[in-house]
Amino acid sequence: MFPIARGELIQIFRNRSVLINSFVVPVVVSAFFIYQHDVFSRLASLGYIAAVVLFTVCAFGLYASAVTTLAARRQNLFLKRLRSTAAGDAGILTGLVLPVTALALVQVAMILTVLGVVTGRPDNIALLVVAVLATVAMMVGLGLATAGLTNSPEHAQVTTLPVSLGVIAVASWIGITGTEDLTLLKRLLPGGSATELVINAWNGGVPVSESLLLLAPTLAWVVVAVALAFRLFRWEPRR
Repeated sequence: MFPIARGELIQIFRNRSVLINSFVVPVVVSAFFIYQHDVFSRLASLGYIAAVVLFTVCAFGLYASAVTTLAARRQNLFLKRLRSTAAGDAGILTGLVLPVTALALVQVAMILTVLGVVTGRPDNIALLVVAVLATVAMMVGLGLATAGLTNSPEHAQVTTLPVSLGVIAVASWIGITGTEDLTLLKRLLPGGSATELVINAWNGGVPVSESLLLLAPTLAWVVVAVALAFRLFRWEPRR
């Protein structure tokens, strides 16, 4: 697993388009939200900014990059060759997505730290960490599922758009309007309960026990995504 991850990390830093999608886009968007934090905090809250930053990094830096990576490795038959080695299927997939996952976590940590320095620390850091990890797990699972529907790296630019834009739209919708209305719908949408959990962790004012219940829909999406990945994922290109 780790040799695969190390080789994949080298490939990431050699691929200019992946670097732009994984680093430049999320960082630029996050910097804009942090720079305009006073405007957006009047529109919603600082927790909303934290949630949008998190999902921007996870959507473009993690999810889209994971799908593109897996599609590219399938297309050049690298996945097929890896299956002829001693590495198991789980180890192969973990090794391939581990670098983009680790880089996304580093980005989120750094950007949220900057946001905390600029605006003030979050109310509950431990709860925020739990929310970040749950979100990352969900996006990795969705990435594996989407990779099963993606024929090539170029095709990934299309197949990743619905989820990438969808989770950011859900985060913005909930961050601005709250969950007082359409509560169940908002929490069941991908990223909905995770957004609310991030907002609660940053802004405070909600009991921790109540916030932790919001993990259930996010973890349910992890289970659904992994189940879809088992069903849809292919190791060889379609003939």
